[in-house]
Amino acid sequence: MNQLVEKNKSVIDNKPFYNSVIPKDWSTPEFGSIFSFLKSYSFSRNQLTSEKTDDAIRNIHYGDIHSTYQNEILDLEVEKTIPYLLDGIINKDNFDDENFPSLCDGDLIIADASEDYEGVCDCVELNNVKDNKIVAGLHTFAARSDKDQVALGFRTYILKHQQVIRELRRIATGTSVYGVSKTNLSKVIIAIPPIPEQQAIAKLLSKSDAIIHSTEKLIAKKEHCKKWLVQQLLLGRKRLKGFDEEWKKQRLGDLFNRVTRKNIEGNTNVVTISAQRGFVRQRDYFNKEVASKVLDNYFLVQKGEFCYNKSYSNGYPKGATKRLNDFDKAVVTTLYICFKINDVGKTSGDFFEQFFEANYLNRGLTRIAHEGGRAHGLLNVTPSDFFSLEITIPSFEEQSAIAIVLQSADKEIRLLKAKVDRLHAQKKGLMQQLLTGKIRVK
Repeated sequence: MNQLVEKNKSVIDNKPFYNSVIPKDWSTPEFGSIFSFLKSYSFSRNQLTSEKTDDAIRNIHYGDIHSTYQNEILDLEVEKTIPYLLDGIINKDNFDDENFPSLCDGDLIIADASEDYEGVCDCVELNNVKDNKIVAGLHTFAARSDKDQVALGFRTYILKHQQVIRELRRIATGTSVYGVSKTNLSKVIIAIPPIPEQQAIAKLLSKSDAIIHSTEKLIAKKEHCKKWLVQQLLLGRKRLKGFDEEWKKQRLGDLFNRVTRKNIEGNTNVVTISAQRGFVRQRDYFNKEVASKVLDNYFLVQKGEFCYNKSYSNGYPKGATKRLNDFDKAVVTTLYICFKINDVGKTSGDFFEQFFEANYLNRGLTRIAHEGGRAHGLLNVTPSDFFSLEITIPSFEEQSAIAIVLQSADKEIRLLKAKVDRLHAQKKGLMQQLLTGKIRVK
């Protein structure tokens, strides 16, 4: 922060900007007088692939702007998830034409549609395009400015000013999906600091991005290590020091007892099992109550007990088994297979939480899920078949030791992810101070 100085609060140093003020030496042009629009395309997800194609033409899809790209600067040397167009959709020789709308460093890609007001005109600025062939895709605007008017690295922040965001949401139209037209976007007033200050702001915020990126790289490395540990330790490929006893084959029914406890106490904490998030309150997951008002016939599960959700989803083709950790008690649908450890001195819940999360029941579930049994997104797995599944596991002592190692890895990853969240929050706070001129660069 030694590069920053508090803005002079004197009224004579400010001028009005929407419902706020900005420094007097900043300009306030319309977006359309600074940026020109390039052609964008309407390719569907079915026309895209994550695998590199022969044509190697990349496509920026509006959905990725909303949910995939976390930073305002889309750096192609950092971001590896930009999809490719299937070969033959665009002639790659067109990119040699100077009039073809291929994207370059500094170009903005703006999402022109959003399912909520928070995402109206989300945008990214391209960096390190180099020889990559890129076009703007479905529900996007591509906008370009001259570097003499807006500095590279600062352009994406023009639409991040709090007052500009409010204006974009005000002019957005639609009901379930909100959008802003090019005509209306062109008329939006923006705040532009002098070029040297733009460059300084961009440099400061890029340093924040670099710290975030290095932490995210460390998370990816730790997650890769955790995956390796899971594969080695949970399958007995590697043994922890001091353990050499042969693993034994056992049925799930020998290790767990089914839970069919009815909710006679009137508990109203109705939860659903999300494959990615675990137990989630139903109203938080669906944004509404979907359970029956009478909950007596639902199952009541207690902290430490497990539930198998037979619904299949991405990454969980045979359903997901989760342990209840965040609530003392919860109410679940009777479609779930619920169970608990039958002898806590011989079976480690911590071990099996890791085991189930690794989807190591999938091979057995494939055998017992009857053909044609998928209906309404459910696998046809009966409780008797489920508890007849056989697995090979170590002694209780080795289970506990393995769980400690894997939980330690999980804790390290959680702490790093919390750090990334703090860094994003710090950057957001600094960004608004800089973009409003409340803090100025020396």
